[in-house]
Amino acid sequence: MPKAAAWDEAEAREIIRRHDGREGAMLPILHDLQAVFGCVPPAAVRLVADALNLTRAEVHGVVSFYHDFREQPAGRHVLKLCRAEACQSMDGERLAREVLDRLGLEWGDTTPDGRLTVEATYCLGLCACAPSAMLDGEPVARLTPASLQDIVRETGR
Repeated sequence: MPKAAAWDEAEAREIIRRHDGREGAMLPILHDLQAVFGCVPPAAVRLVADALNLTRAEVHGVVSFYHDFREQPAGRHVLKLCRAEACQSMDGERLAREVLDRLGLEWGDTTPDGRLTVEATYCLGLCACAPSAMLDGEPVARLTPASLQDIVRETGR
């Protein structure tokens, strides 16, 4: 995963400016901010709200509603575990709970060393290969306790 840039208000303002006059600019702005800074921090929420003549609550509501936006940078690796029905039916919830408990995390948390963030996702389209996950944007199918343990071990390097 590429390293996120440190927060820079001038750079954030430039990102927002590039979308000036665009219809429905909020989501593209938020995606661009997160791509550069690794998250959409509260300072960015204020800037977006001011630029789009919205309340901070409206912008924060969008950031907190969509699972792909985060307020803090993710770890070096992001493991998204599917929680949709097909994966649930194939024991995905138990596997997810085991890995979260082993790491001492809850959904959306990052390990203290910053190496791994574990997030929930709701359908990767790999239902025939359930339970499934995505590690750093790459799909992983037919998870087992051993394969999930291997993933966690590999992200520690």
